[in-house]
Amino acid sequence: MQAFSTSSILQAKAEIRTNNQSNVVMEFVLLGFSLLQPMQLLVFMLLLAIFALTLMGNMAIITIVYVDLRLHTPMYFFLCNLSLLEILFVLSITPKMLENLLSQAKAISFWGCIIQCYFYFFLGTTDFILIAVMSFDRYVAICHPLHYPVIMSGHVCVFLVTGCWLGGFLSTLCPLVLLCQLPFCGPNLINHFFCDYAPLVRLSCVNTHFLLMIEYVLSSVVLLTSLTFTTVSYLYIIATVLHIPSATGRRKAFSTCTSHITVASIFYGSSIFMYARPSQGRSLDLQKVVAVFMVIVSPLLNPFIYTLRNEKVKEALKEYLTIKSSVLQPEP
Repeated sequence: MQAFSTSSILQAKAEIRTNNQSNVVMEFVLLGFSLLQPMQLLVFMLLLAIFALTLMGNMAIITIVYVDLRLHTPMYFFLCNLSLLEILFVLSITPKMLENLLSQAKAISFWGCIIQCYFYFFLGTTDFILIAVMSFDRYVAICHPLHYPVIMSGHVCVFLVTGCWLGGFLSTLCPLVLLCQLPFCGPNLINHFFCDYAPLVRLSCVNTHFLLMIEYVLSSVVLLTSLTFTTVSYLYIIATVLHIPSATGRRKAFSTCTSHITVASIFYGSSIFMYARPSQGRSLDLQKVVAVFMVIVSPLLNPFIYTLRNEKVKEALKEYLTIKSSVLQPEP
């Protein structure tokens, strides 16, 4: 393993000295993973492929739901919003990560770092709220099927989705405002591959124990509230499904929920490890590995999980590709 380049560290220190009079750090350096040059190129190619597949997969879901009238239901409306969230989520982190893998400086501007940190938590929080809303949608569909069209009307769905985005936007404003007011006078080396809140806050010149506690409390509240709501919804769903007399009916009911349960389990598991535990005693390298899975791998898995386990989406995808191929095929 190759240590972070000396030239980059000297450049970072020079940047701090240049702005020493105003006592302000103008940029941060994202250390990421210390890898040999050939390994960095290999990781770059792998992440670039995952990035492209993630964008294409989630955009494909949005396109299929948009063009197929059979999928114009609350479940797929929420799924489109989840795919849009995943697209924005990877766009906020991955491009800079790819650039740094090929760069010696690995620098990000002060405000670029703040903005990346905010969008990471804004989109992540929205994701948690949306997953809870999707579990409520499945609860109503299976436990109260006769009332489903009334309870999950178009206006209600728009209201719930708007609440998800607004809740994620507002809940992260307070920590961001406090973060912007912190003095940063060096060092400016962030031991991560993106601007995560805790590593960034620890670089401040003042005691930040209170801010770290705010991060821990807010993250725990969002995570555990969403997880509790989702778990309770699926406990009711499982209890209802087990009372269905037909084995075929039980299998059909479960098939509509397994994709969502899989996605929720992956997202909750990695996020609880990252943010719902006290920061003391965490292994930084292990945190980075989990962060890679959460930021890069999880958004890639979502479209494949939903398409491979959902017969309606697979059928709509086949029809869409058949129509496209017939249009593109030249006439004899």
